[in-house]
Amino acid sequence: MPDLGPDPAPESVPELPELNPVIHGKLRLALLSLLSGVDEAEFTWLRSKTGSTDGNLGAQLMKLEEAGYVTVEKRFVLRKPQTLYRMTEAGRAALTEYVAALKQLLGAAI
Repeated sequence: MPDLGPDPAPESVPELPELNPVIHGKLRLALLSLLSGVDEAEFTWLRSKTGSTDGNLGAQLMKLEEAGYVTVEKRFVLRKPQTLYRMTEAGRAALTEYVAALKQLLGAAI
């Protein structure tokens, strides 16, 4: 085989954006997307929209709460517990950044 010399330098590849791991989970992304379109949402509404189990939904909402992306308010209405979730400004900013990173990652594919 003839010697072709050193391998050519690879083309400069743009650095891939990091996708926020808190948001990247399928259910957490769905929850933030739902909350971005409303002022507040009840746990039961989020459960029906996502089709999630109570346990999984509660765990994922807790992760979003711990990250500061949602706030939770628990109260009683006609002696029944009601849990309300609201997206915070930090959550809105994180979702916006996530979508921008996803667009950058997908580039011309979309």
